[in-house]
Amino acid sequence: MTKPALTLYLAAPRGFCAGVDRAIKIVEMALQKWGAPVYVRHEIVHNKFVVDGLRDLGAIFVEELSECPDDRPVIFSAHGVPKSVPNAAEARNMIYVDATCPLVSKVHIEAQRHADAGLQMIMIGHKGHPETIGTMGQLPDGEVLLVETPDDVADVDVRDPNRLAYVTQTTLSVDDTADIVAALKARFPAIIGPHKEDICYATTNRQEAVKAMAPKCDAMLVVGAPNSSNSRRLVEVGARAGCPYAQLVQRAAEIDWRSLDGITSIGITAGASAPEVLINEVIDAFKTRYDVTTEIVETAQENVEFKVPRVLRIPA
Repeated sequence: MTKPALTLYLAAPRGFCAGVDRAIKIVEMALQKWGAPVYVRHEIVHNKFVVDGLRDLGAIFVEELSECPDDRPVIFSAHGVPKSVPNAAEARNMIYVDATCPLVSKVHIEAQRHADAGLQMIMIGHKGHPETIGTMGQLPDGEVLLVETPDDVADVDVRDPNRLAYVTQTTLSVDDTADIVAALKARFPAIIGPHKEDICYATTNRQEAVKAMAPKCDAMLVVGAPNSSNSRRLVEVGARAGCPYAQLVQRAAEIDWRSLDGITSIGITAGASAPEVLINEVIDAFKTRYDVTTEIVETAQENVEFKVPRVLRIPA
């Protein structure tokens, strides 16, 4: 029986970014240096496959520092942590390694710099996301006000409309964030923004590739985890850019084949914390059912690399 023809558009860039790559490497190097177990506060990156793989090597994932013993190293996730967390680790004389993505750390530094200049901060982000909690936790309670939508801007209660600055979560939708920034500037004309956009290069690049790919596709799959902010944004961007069916899947086993019945083209991309092995698994699943022709949709090339902390580069 002949397989139906399918054009498979593969987004580039896709998958791992430099911050995720560095965070995973930090856990692997910590296990090599100190042996198992090494504790990790929160999922190192939002991907079950990656977390399970590190757990098999001897990493223990916890949600709070209080769950860690004093005598084993602890690693803080790529999303960043409030200042209170390293302070508590130091008070307990713990060995800790901060795997916060350098681009998230840049936002933390920015927020502190504005606060030192006497400005109150507004953060554009998702309530409850670990990155938002970490960034807001750089400053005392009440110094950072959270907005999630343009409508929230009308209700935000500031100390002084002329003494404000804003920062953003690094994994947001570029277009949605632009709408919120426009609302902030309309209400608070004196508000100060970042020197360079806070949304990271990887998030922006993956969204641009999806925008280029979406109009060509009958359907689109984003390989990523349900708790991955940047992966969920890719689904939204794909739908908004004209793809009739955009869905998030963690593994090939989650593909809803009935919804894809009759398609002649599919777009595939992956969030910044999804490994290439899972992307290939999804591609292989299509190759077993279809006569696949693959086309790469490339909108940018990435060659960013971040060094791991010095403590891991010196022998134990």
